[in-house]
Amino acid sequence: MARDAHTPPARSLDELRWRSDLRDALPGDDGPHDPTPRPVVAAGWVEARPEPVAAPRLVGWSGEVADLLGLDVQALHEPDVVAALAGNHLPAGAAPFAAAYGGHQFGTWAGQLGDGRAISLGEVSDAQGKIQQLQLKGAGPTAFSRTADGRAVLRSSLREFLCSEAMHHLGIPTTRALSLVTTGQDVVRDVLYDGNPAPEPGAICCRVAPSFLRIGSLELPAARGDERLLRATLALAMRHAGHDVAADDAADAAGEWFRDLCIETAELVAAWMRVGFVHGVLNTDNVSLLGLTIDYGPYGWLEPWDPDWTPNTTDADRRRYRFGMQPTVMQWNLLQCARALSLVVEDTAALERGLAAYAERYRSSFRRQQAERLGWGSWRSDGRDLALVDELEAILARSEVDHVLLHRRLSRIPTAPEALEELAGSDLVGLLDEAIYDPAQLRASGAGDALADWIREWAARARDSGIDEQERRGRMDALNPLYVPRNYLAQEAIDDAERGAPGLLEELMEVLRRPYEEQPGRERFARRRPEWARRRVGCSMLSCSS
Repeated sequence: MARDAHTPPARSLDELRWRSDLRDALPGDDGPHDPTPRPVVAAGWVEARPEPVAAPRLVGWSGEVADLLGLDVQALHEPDVVAALAGNHLPAGAAPFAAAYGGHQFGTWAGQLGDGRAISLGEVSDAQGKIQQLQLKGAGPTAFSRTADGRAVLRSSLREFLCSEAMHHLGIPTTRALSLVTTGQDVVRDVLYDGNPAPEPGAICCRVAPSFLRIGSLELPAARGDERLLRATLALAMRHAGHDVAADDAADAAGEWFRDLCIETAELVAAWMRVGFVHGVLNTDNVSLLGLTIDYGPYGWLEPWDPDWTPNTTDADRRRYRFGMQPTVMQWNLLQCARALSLVVEDTAALERGLAAYAERYRSSFRRQQAERLGWGSWRSDGRDLALVDELEAILARSEVDHVLLHRRLSRIPTAPEALEELAGSDLVGLLDEAIYDPAQLRASGAGDALADWIREWAARARDSGIDEQERRGRMDALNPLYVPRNYLAQEAIDDAERGAPGLLEELMEVLRRPYEEQPGRERFARRRPEWARRRVGCSMLSCSS
């Protein structure tokens, strides 16, 4: 039921309309809250309770998510609301839990995983009458915490809070983030897993999504041969996606749902590749069953073009989750989902069709977006456009050119023959200097001449499209962002927040609300990576440590 337009926004989490959809749909683990690590069998969730913290302080919030939930934005600063967002106060009507799931990590089955540091307060009806689950990440240990403490550091929590909202405003499906609260307690972490643990400020991020079910939610019961739990989890996932079926009927109708999931996931990955987002840890337990970007761990943003780059130091040797492998890895993850479903789905051919639909949709979506962002309007199927894109990537591999700025500044280059004739090769490439890390090196390597030749070919292709200059620029800018949460900007915001000054985070959040628009006075947020950030931990090297 949608919130009445005349109903004032809620001033506390106690006033929200709490539900227990997941707990009602799936069998739970018997017994009271017990954070002792243990196998959780034949259950989709366990009782969990946030562990109170010493001195909660609100340092970041999303007004849009507050509006979505029907919360008064100003009330977020009230002590009782901050206490609830930190886990010190349990909202009236909330029924907190930690969800069970498994997963393949770096290609190997890891068995039971589960919410080891995320505690869901429950679900609420949002302002449009839709279901949203609120989850406190870093709120304390659960039965799935294994040897960990269930806490999160400010460093990783701020990055998740920032990127969740940035991705939404980029138009990319994602979980959302309502708030970022520091705890007043230190958490000991070994950032690079190199034997140097150190205390860091603790924090809790309240993340929001219609569902946090992931491929691993299906894999765990399937691996255990638990058909009852698998069918119930499948039915819940299908209902979240708009396929309202009973648990007994879910397997028979799963083919269509799985195909939809594959298509949505293909569109998601194509969007990541467009903006240069690298997830960093695409294990199956980090892949949403709603086609959302989920679990922002060691993610990064491609700065110089490099398809082999990964932000994840844990993956530095294998590079399984590097930028250029994301489409392939995601298809492998969906294959694991299909294998889990095959325990109860008799029509396995329907699952195979879903996987084929992923490959086809990714290819068509990637090419469609490439054609639009390059100002061509449509993709030629004769191979010439693909050859042009491959040629550009080969040139970029010989030099350091910023992925985001290159595509954004390309729209400013004139395509008319008379305008191009007035520009020598060096002058033509000079129009992209903002995107080039070392213009002198680019020219000395010969890549500058190759890039100038490519620009002329690109311009001829753009003219062939029949799109006039002004419309072309608008269409390119609509897909090529100017502002993204660059790794070094996030680190600067972390440094300030750790000093107790979160003003940069607030300003950065405001900039990222309009990523495709020019914002006079905020040019510094669109600049390429500075030299000091080239090898600094947090800017070029990240880990799963949180």
